[in-house]
Amino acid sequence: MDNQERNPEPGRETMDEKEGPRSSSEDPSIDTGANEEQLLYAKILAVGMYFGLGILLVTFCLYLLGIPGPGVPIEELPRLWTLRAHEYLEAVNHQFLHREELLTGWRWVFVLNRGDYLNFVGIAVLAAVTIVCYMGVLPKLLKKRDWIYAGIAVLEIVILLLAASGVVSVGH
Repeated sequence: MDNQERNPEPGRETMDEKEGPRSSSEDPSIDTGANEEQLLYAKILAVGMYFGLGILLVTFCLYLLGIPGPGVPIEELPRLWTLRAHEYLEAVNHQFLHREELLTGWRWVFVLNRGDYLNFVGIAVLAAVTIVCYMGVLPKLLKKRDWIYAGIAVLEIVILLLAASGVVSVGH
């Protein structure tokens, strides 16, 4: 092996470099510029995202298999999709679900025995991941006595929980 093979010119790759760049999770010596809290947030986000996507995949497969059956027959959807949102909710409730109240807000949890509503679980998990990320980072911020970022994290958690709860709404 000559000197040029051992020490390639700048810009030329060696065999090891052809395997691709390593990530900081594979090699802690690689500096990403991210601090400990950011890396924890990213790790929680990645796990939550894959978990939510897994739930979406499973519930969609169950829906395709008809386990459990849909609340709204698929052949009725083209007709119902021409309606305005409130009219759609009324029609679905009156014709298929027979609930006392329209399924708005979190009321979908009462019809999780229907395949077309079971898919909402994965969507709710994905929507909640950000809250879980902030909750995961908050103890580290408090331990470091980083009061400003801890306060921001608490505000984010409270605002996102209020928005998800439906307590605070805009428009309607």
